[in-house]
Amino acid sequence: MITLYDASSAPSPRRARILLAEKAVAHETIQVDLRTNEQLGEAYRKINPLCTVPALLTEEGLLLTDNAAIAAYVDARYPRPPLLGVTPAERAEIASWSWRIEFEGLMAIAEAMRNSAPSLANRALPGPVDYPQIPELAQRGLARVQQFFVTLNERLADHPFVASGRFSVADIIAVVAVDFARVVKVKPTDQHPHLQRWRAAMAERPSMSL
Repeated sequence: MITLYDASSAPSPRRARILLAEKAVAHETIQVDLRTNEQLGEAYRKINPLCTVPALLTEEGLLLTDNAAIAAYVDARYPRPPLLGVTPAERAEIASWSWRIEFEGLMAIAEAMRNSAPSLANRALPGPVDYPQIPELAQRGLARVQQFFVTLNERLADHPFVASGRFSVADIIAVVAVDFARVVKVKPTDQHPHLQRWRAAMAERPSMSL
């Protein structure tokens, strides 16, 4: 049985939850309490020394500690429906947009939040090493999030999905990023009609409630 180390309130594990739901993969779930810093404790460090979630323990005993690896494994192990693309062109387009959403969206939101939230003082980056907050990075991150929404809205003006003309991992990452942006008080407005239309369509998928 596959085991997912999860944290219900965090965006990164949500990506894995949605992926597994879309693939209808049976798995066990173990919650890691980020509010009490359980991810930094000795017990979880023995499971994942990176002190991050999600982590996925496969049936073969392989531990995957990032969403890219989890997506690659799950899509190969359970190929239907294909979420990383089928043709070389599809796979390239999905990979490109997935990277852009990671860099321009999720990383920007994290930059804004982790460098400003009082509860994350000295925890500006996830993982086992403490890093101080840099307020200027929070300001830059917020500006980047605003631009990310503009970019995504423009992309969705003539595309029903983020990449390849079909639902993919890129849509999963984008949903998580758009929803996560609320932590820095950014959300789609009437200035983002295509983004709003796409997000409403995504809400019809049962996996998106996870």
